[in-house]
Amino acid sequence: MTAPEREQAILAEISKGNLPEFLRKLVPVELRSNSGAAKNLAAIIFVTPDYLAVGSDSDFLRIPMNLHTAAAIAERFGFVLPTRKMVDAIYLQSRFHLVPQPLPAGPQMRSTEYYWNHNQLIKDQVHAIGARLGELISGDKKDVVVTNRLATHLGRIAIYGWHRGAGEPIQPLSTVHGANYADYSHGIRLISEWALVNGKLESVRDLLRDPSTAGILSDEGPIDVNSRLLAAQLDTSALAPAQHD
Repeated sequence: MTAPEREQAILAEISKGNLPEFLRKLVPVELRSNSGAAKNLAAIIFVTPDYLAVGSDSDFLRIPMNLHTAAAIAERFGFVLPTRKMVDAIYLQSRFHLVPQPLPAGPQMRSTEYYWNHNQLIKDQVHAIGARLGELISGDKKDVVVTNRLATHLGRIAIYGWHRGAGEPIQPLSTVHGANYADYSHGIRLISEWALVNGKLESVRDLLRDPSTAGILSDEGPIDVNSRLLAAQLDTSALAPAQHD
């Protein structure tokens, strides 16, 4: 397949439910704000225990995807992509922390073969540490995230994470690549669009948009995840060869 054909196949398979059962059971993660308008507020978000994959519990492939595909899947199933603050919280509260396993750089980073090889490395490490399906793990991939930088870096994808330890991401927040770009190191972790704030069910989208509550979930102020920018990413007919710096 070409890269656009692969993205279409990923979207089609996940849309019709071809994903492992364990990814359907979300895990709670707590976030707090200790300053600003959201001081003393706490939120519990609900996240997929690992990155999106195609297949079954017994045979699956963690599958990278570009921003068009990731945004379309999130929107279709009632999820959002994480913020940088969410990624940090997920790492800190994960039961198992995998050691990042970068592969040699080059054009092959975007190949399905690399996707498969990296998944096998993760699979071996998960088995070695005794992690069970459905337990919260991190450190295996970088996250595709939402950020205010996308408003000034149109047509880009934002990536962050791949932690080697608390506060030690290999990948600082970056928008260097075009929105069509994906490589083996990228993962899509979905966040439910509903969170509990001091015990009350609230919309994550509304919390992120409101200056009085955004600080619970974001370390860069309010983020409008319904912006025209992200809405444009849902046009999957725009799947074209990647352009990036």
